[in-house]
Amino acid sequence: MRHIGGRGAVVLGVTGLVAPLTLALGAAPAQAASCTTRTGPYQKQAEKFLGRPVDGRQSAADCSAIRNFQTTHGVTPAIGYAGPVTWGVMDLVSRQRAVGNKPNRDGKCPTNKGRIACVNLTLQLSWIQDGGRLVYGPVPVRTGRDGYETRTGLKRIYWRDLHHVSNLYDVPMPYSQFFDGGEAFHSVALSMWNPPGSHGCVNMTSKDAQRYWSLLKTGDDVFVYGRKPGT
Repeated sequence: MRHIGGRGAVVLGVTGLVAPLTLALGAAPAQAASCTTRTGPYQKQAEKFLGRPVDGRQSAADCSAIRNFQTTHGVTPAIGYAGPVTWGVMDLVSRQRAVGNKPNRDGKCPTNKGRIACVNLTLQLSWIQDGGRLVYGPVPVRTGRDGYETRTGLKRIYWRDLHHVSNLYDVPMPYSQFFDGGEAFHSVALSMWNPPGSHGCVNMTSKDAQRYWSLLKTGDDVFVYGRKPGT
């Protein structure tokens, strides 16, 4: 979330990514809308992801499982239709899980900076490392949507505000740590997979934002790379 003005060494590994449904924060309750009987273009992929029988035909049980996934991850409309947005979120979750506890296996986040917060836009993951040692994460994040892309490159935390409120969007941004203009790490009451994304900030769950707040300080480096799907 970009703003104008305002007021205001434990390794997690991938515990949160093994069962990502539990990480959704502030997800809407189950919707009363009826399940669709339509078979979506990504029906087989959704069935495989959810551990359902893979036959490519929508059933009541398939729809219920897909709708539960949609509701938890903030995908709308949550009617159990396996469309491109739903499959995009499922595919992202799968790729996040595959990272395991080696988020910097590609070596793209610098290891010669000491403590640094890394943000992989392509995988929508962030972590903190110290040299080659993983300090915290990786954790799922929610970055800038199309037209508000989170800017890439090497940055530095220059301002921290525990109870920041954006006066551009008039929304709270708890645990804000600004690293590039109005772009900051901060918590939000949304699923990290909720499309289409933020207005540029790196959104986190409250738990992860609190840990970032405790582990980072003004002057620490931040490295952002990759490209968010759909931008």
